Amino acid sequence: MSSGTTNNSPSAHLTTHTFEIVSVDSNGETIDRQPGAASCMTESLSEGIDLDLVLIPSGTFMMGDHRHHQDEQPIHQVTVPSFYIGKYPITQAQYRFVMGEERGDAVGIDYPIEKINWHDAIDFCHKLSQQTGKHYSLPSEAQWEYACRAGTTTTFHFGDTITPDLANYNGDYPYGGAAQGENRAQATPVGSFPANAFGLYDMHGNVWEWCLDEYQPSYQGAPIDGSAVAADLTDGVKRVMRGGAWDYVARGCRSAVRCSLDAGLRVGGCGLRVVVQD
Repeated sequence: MSSGTTNNSPSAHLTTHTFEIVSVDSNGETIDRQPGAASCMTESLSEGIDLDLVLIPSGTFMMGDHRHHQDEQPIHQVTVPSFYIGKYPITQAQYRFVMGEERGDAVGIDYPIEKINWHDAIDFCHKLSQQTGKHYSLPSEAQWEYACRAGTTTTFHFGDTITPDLANYNGDYPYGGAAQGENRAQATPVGSFPANAFGLYDMHGNVWEWCLDEYQPSYQGAPIDGSAVAADLTDGVKRVMRGGAWDYVARGCRSAVRCSLDAGLRVGGCGLRVVVQD
């Protein structure tokens, strides 16, 4: 963290977040390291508990992938307005403070919250909004993929493969030319691996992240303005999760991967990341 602070509310301040951007070749070998910087808003929830959000600039990208699953097609152009998104997945400490309860297997305060369903995630956003006076929500999946890719068109934001040195997934099942690697078999503290070019951490692996959207089996007719596909709030409606998890194979952690789950189910490896409009 560095540079001047600008107050925009009693509980939040702006800073410049600096980080390193790592790129790898098809075998997972590092081929480039570049410095990066992003505007970051820190929401002070309580003494010792902050929520860091990174400003994502507006832009246009090609959403989807034609190489793997039908539900990632057709590839289509989407224009996304600027927004803030969590630098990290929501942690156990943040969830406990906002919701007043534990959820999942308590490993440590800086570990991502797990075993929450879509309704839990929506309730968290509502209560966080009430506490801060800002409108927090889950990202649309277009916002999520745009933020994950961070200007890249490769399979992962690191390149066309990843390794367990770059993300937390089941290293027994690599992707592309990468070799097998460590299978940690549990979540890791948020921010343990390099950021993408927007300054976001854990976009690949660690925990799945709920999105607002109702799951659709393809992108036919999908919004092109960055908005979510809306649905009612009842159980039985499948919602979208993104990013993969610690127990997932590398292929399941790609930038374009879409996972669907009943909104009322709580399973391991399911967490969230929040957004607020710029």
